[in-house]
This record gives sequence, structure tokens and C-alpha cells, in this order.
Amino acid sequence: MPSSNAGSPAVLDFLRKRRSHPSVTMTEPGPSEEQLRDFLTIAARVPDHGKLAPWRFIVFRREHGEAIGRKLAEICERKNGPLDEDQRQKELTRFLRAPLVVGVVSTASEHPKIPVWEQQLSAGAVCMNLVSAAAAGGFVSQWLTEWYSFDKEAASWLGAAETEQFAGFIQIGTPTQTPVERPRPELSTLVREWSNTL
Repeated sequence: MPSSNAGSPAVLDFLRKRRSHPSVTMTEPGPSEEQLRDFLTIAARVPDHGKLAPWRFIVFRREHGEAIGRKLAEICERKNGPLDEDQRQKELTRFLRAPLVVGVVSTASEHPKIPVWEQQLSAGAVCMNLVSAAAAGGFVSQWLTEWYSFDKEAASWLGAAETEQFAGFIQIGTPTQTPVERPRPELSTLVREWSNTL
């Protein structure tokens, strides 16, 4: 039987106010192991046609951030030429901003009934669930991709297989400041009632 509950105003209010926090403004602590497991369990509760689970997680700890940064800087410089000091620092600190980074890997593949696009959308839903779970758990987060999500060499070094792609890197931590709210889309420009004249 459908629930007669009209919904939880507190949950709706949370969803209205949820927003990303720049990872450069995050600090310790990050989630505990128990909290992280809970967040990942929640993240995996997404629409998943065929129960394929076409995604997986890679957890990046801050103590590995320096090694990751050196490798990213090396790949970036080799492919794009010498880096200026600002760009070098940006590459070196990408995985040092937040206490914890979770890579969400799309493992989408050809299937006789389920389009790859649907599988990729499921991985995107995982990212959004993880962002929301972290926020509901008292942390802040930012869903990033950046160039290394799409560069085959960098993505492989970070753990993606040849046929996989990072859907995002979810940076999670504790805020050091309140972010400024950004403009949101005007709903009237996005919504249309269907008719056969569209």
C-alpha cells in the first residue's frame, strides 16, 4: 500500500539547500570508516536497469595525495609542455584538498537489452547520491571530474581499466567557510507541458 505520508519537510528542506563546497575550502576531519561505508552503501542505492551495478568505487586517502599529484603533474607536463608554478601547484595538490576522495568509476559496457547510456546515467546517480549522503552525514563535498578523468593514461594510473571511465571524483571533508549560494536555473525556462505541437 502507498504511504499516506505526504513526505518529510525536513528532507525536502535539506534537498532545497544542499550545495557543493569548493574542495580547496575543506579540512579535517573526513568521514570515519563506518561513515564512509554507510555513504557508499547509500550511494549504491540508485536506479540500475538489469541490476548490473555498472559502477565501482576507488577510495583515495590524503596520505597518498602527494604521490598522486607528482604523477599528474608529470603526465600533464609531458603532454602539454612546461607548467608554470601556479599550474604545477594545482596539479600537485589536486588530491590534497579534501581529507578523502572517492572515485566513482563507470563500468558501462555493451549489453543486449540495456543501453550504455542508461548504465552511465546510473553511475551519475551514484555520484549524486554520494554527494547527498555526505551532506546528510554532516560533511561537505564536491563532485569533480577534471582532465585526468578523461585522459586514458592518468585514469589508468588512478585505477580505471581500459574499458572504464571515471564518472567523477567526490571530494569529502569538513567546511572551513560558508559557500556563497550561486544562481540556479529559472524553472520557467526549463519546463514545458507536452503537446503534439512541440
